[in-house]
Amino acid sequence: MLKSTTAMIAACAALYLTSGHASAEVIKEGDGGFVTRDAAVVKAAPFDAWQALITPSKWWNSSHTWSADAENLYISPQGGGCFCELLPVPKGAPETIRRGSAQHMVVVLADPGRVLRMRGGLGPLQSEPVQGVLTITLTPSDKGTVIVFEYVVGGYMRFETPEIAKAVDGVMSQQLAGLAKLLGPVTAASAKGKAAKPADDPAPDGSDEAEPGDEPRVGASDAKPAPKKPSTVDEAFGPMGDE
Repeated sequence: MLKSTTAMIAACAALYLTSGHASAEVIKEGDGGFVTRDAAVVKAAPFDAWQALITPSKWWNSSHTWSADAENLYISPQGGGCFCELLPVPKGAPETIRRGSAQHMVVVLADPGRVLRMRGGLGPLQSEPVQGVLTITLTPSDKGTVIVFEYVVGGYMRFETPEIAKAVDGVMSQQLAGLAKLLGPVTAASAKGKAAKPADDPAPDGSDEAEPGDEPRVGASDAKPAPKKPSTVDEAFGPMGDE
């Protein structure tokens, strides 16, 4: 890992909020791209947090699924694995019709108890030729585990960056809040700070142990984008099953 973990944990600890909900912020944006970061502290140990993380059916908000039911979500936590959703068979369909499905993201790194990184465009970004990378880092703390979601998006899209970045930010915050509630939130950590560097790079000595100063690098939804720009989170990330 790069030398950044301690700095991130210290920043989070210094900026904890009294609310039990996670908070997020758009930490960077520009033409055709943005970065959101969301951090929270939970009472669970890292491996317990990992087990919950890879079971999105227990914490993802059903309003941001194609089927309107988070029970249909699953993650295969292996490289090339799928963060996918099974769709119900349409009413009136013949018995031979197989269930449909949706791919939300593809797993590119699964390091149990430490890092889950997935690639894909969530929600309305699915219909756009943008690239999105969500990195979720789990870092042990004296109170449990610091969980950080960081979502980096870049490329052409038919949304104006400030509006869609704000919408995505709100939805990512909502999902982490659901995970934190499941695990028992200690408090919420501020998402403010500089953009982190990737945490999957090896330490200079070849080990992958965090060094002092290391920061964890961690870091669906609705219809196709309308001609006008989204103005609210709900407008951009409403129930996907309403299409």
